[in-house]
Amino acid sequence: MSLKALSRILRWATVDALVIIVAYILAYNARSLTADLQLSTFITFTTIAVVINIAGLYLTGVYQRLWVRTSGHDVITIIKGVAASTLILLILDLIERPRPVPLSVLIIAQILTFGAVVVLRYRSRLLGALNWRWRAVLLREFPENRENVLIVGAGESGQTTAWRLQHRFDESSTYQVIGFVDDDPRKQGLYVEGRPVLGMSESIPEIVSKFNVSLIVVAIHRIEGPVFRRILELCERTTTARIKVIPDMLALMNATQTTSFLRDVQPEDLIGRSVISRHESVDLSSVSERVVMVTGAAGSIGSELSRQMMSYNPTKLIILDNNESSLHDLHISLDAKHPDIAVVPALVDVTRREDVQDVFAEHRPQIVYHAAAYKHVPMLERYPDEASRVNIGGTFNVSNAALECGVERFVLISTDKAVDPSSIMGGSKRVCERIVQSLGILNPDILFTAVRFGNVLGSRGSVVPTFNRQIDQGGPVTITHPEMSRYFMSISEAVNLVIHAAAMTKGGDIFVLRMGEEVRIIDIGERMIRLRGLRPNIDIDIDIVGIRPGEKLHEELYEEDEQPADTQHPYIMKLTGSRVEHPDELIHKARQLSQRGFGVQTTKQALATLREVGQVDTTRHVLNGVAH
Repeated sequence: MSLKALSRILRWATVDALVIIVAYILAYNARSLTADLQLSTFITFTTIAVVINIAGLYLTGVYQRLWVRTSGHDVITIIKGVAASTLILLILDLIERPRPVPLSVLIIAQILTFGAVVVLRYRSRLLGALNWRWRAVLLREFPENRENVLIVGAGESGQTTAWRLQHRFDESSTYQVIGFVDDDPRKQGLYVEGRPVLGMSESIPEIVSKFNVSLIVVAIHRIEGPVFRRILELCERTTTARIKVIPDMLALMNATQTTSFLRDVQPEDLIGRSVISRHESVDLSSVSERVVMVTGAAGSIGSELSRQMMSYNPTKLIILDNNESSLHDLHISLDAKHPDIAVVPALVDVTRREDVQDVFAEHRPQIVYHAAAYKHVPMLERYPDEASRVNIGGTFNVSNAALECGVERFVLISTDKAVDPSSIMGGSKRVCERIVQSLGILNPDILFTAVRFGNVLGSRGSVVPTFNRQIDQGGPVTITHPEMSRYFMSISEAVNLVIHAAAMTKGGDIFVLRMGEEVRIIDIGERMIRLRGLRPNIDIDIDIVGIRPGEKLHEELYEEDEQPADTQHPYIMKLTGSRVEHPDELIHKARQLSQRGFGVQTTKQALATLREVGQVDTTRHVLNGVAH
């Protein structure tokens, strides 16, 4: 134990000793009015009580806590310490003859001791609560230099948020928490951190107006997307209050400053926030401590894959991309954060077969995440040969190099646009899935798999960066169709699930991530405008520009003949029922297509060719809002 810690314990023990002595004197005086007590015996017993109480508080951890940073739940340690001390003193009092003190003196003194110890530890909160009640209830006023805050959620996150915002209730605090709202009926009318639960979430507009609230903080751990959107809509009705959220409990507890844990609402919040963690039912040892390669590493998915893989202690990480600037930035970032892990940048184009083979031969990766691909639907409708050259040809080159190198696992990053494809991009990715399935059938020693999911918010292909740019420029925000909807997931969550799927594969699999509910694109656009403090179609126009070539109104995650089955991970499904009939033939056709392209065919003919190569039943395709 350090001298500083020992000094702090001794100071608290001295204060507590004085408190115990005062408690026993008060109890002694109250009892001596009606009974004749021996002063010398009382002094001896009081000395013993001081020693036993301090020992009890120490052994139960009361002196090992920093009480200005602890929650109200820790009062249980004081209860344990005083209760244990009381029991010991009671036994001593009963077995000693004559008894040192009457039972009533002992009980009253111990109750007073407990109350005093609690008050001393929570004095700042009690004073803050009394101060708030005086100003809010009696004077109906708040300090002018503080910002009135309403916290949504009176649970553990809300309690900790209130404590952090109040800065120990000192006068230099810039925030004044006026109360909470919570939809739990059992919490109504209660006090949390000295502040009242003022009502349910429907009362937010009324409470904001009544108490002149200028900041609303949403402090609900693991909030679901629909719940968050409903709360956000209620907050937006206030028009004057800013809206902030806390990122997660870990950041909340570890933040060094108030501003480091309060942040603006992000588009990812609209779909719900999931904690990125390792699922206990999935054995991740097969993807840990390996030589790992990520293609397309400079992209949004690839870069997040590279970052998350560092927590799996790779022997070496090869980040491959043909974007020199972004690859350099990623390499510098990973090297700085993880100097003990070898990170090798490979400035290579996946369409150059010899270069890809050289990288595999030099580094001998054991796990490959193939994220390199062209993905912008309208662009590939104009240039279908590029979709074939990069998506299909690149997958061929990387997968064949993986075969020659003898990798353990090969994971293709796919898309929901590969389901009953209506675009060149989706059709090319469907062929890539079939290539991986075929290679898995023909080469059972290597675990080939594909992971399919929908849009990821914040990626380069997402609508979010586009909407942000349009709002920054003063509008208009362009929407292709008012009923256009998509499945959305955060990049970090999608990549976390991809890594779990890689560990779960048995070879030749197609996994689909559970994406939750579909979200309308126009709802995201309107919400992003409101979060800037602006009004849709008043401050920022919303223009409907029409469906672009290759787009669907609604995406699907699997086809009719693909039956999704549950896995050990609740957010990952495995597709069954869809098998490649002639894998050798499919690979032969796909290789020819990647080499020669489509020639002068129209995009409609090119898509038909992709469906044929990918063995997709074109008669089932419904042109639901698809433009060619």
